[in-house]
Amino acid sequence: MKNTPAYWLMKTEPDVFSIDTLKAQKTAPWDGVRNYSARNHMRAMQLGNLVLFYHSSTEPVGIAGIAKVCKLAYPDHTAFDSKNIHYDPKSTKKAPTWFMVDVAFVEKFKHFVSLAELKAQAKLKNMTLFRRGRLSVQPVAQEEFEWICGLGRP
Repeated sequence: MKNTPAYWLMKTEPDVFSIDTLKAQKTAPWDGVRNYSARNHMRAMQLGNLVLFYHSSTEPVGIAGIAKVCKLAYPDHTAFDSKNIHYDPKSTKKAPTWFMVDVAFVEKFKHFVSLAELKAQAKLKNMTLFRRGRLSVQPVAQEEFEWICGLGRP
């Protein structure tokens, strides 16, 4: 899969799951994604792909650090649990609709890179983040990834 992106951006609400939580746990499943495009992106991920860890629904929103994919996509068990907020009665163990990957902590940026700061960068103007802002899992070009890392590591 040579055309598969090796870099991603994944959004999470830090009061639910933050970069600090991942750092403490070392690895964690990325569950609860209920958007077909985001699901398909997770299914395309490869081991070792790097992920920009994006804090959403907070002030300010932005990129807190980096994780990496440490387990390939597998059925999201939260879809099968009727007591879970992510339950989907149409998804079954025999025919799962939703998938998740596991991610491992890599790094917390010394400088939190806010959305406003990202938007101010001409080199990032074509990012999926600005075209499909609500998408919780999205590809990132290598050049964008490297530029953002430079912002986060002053």
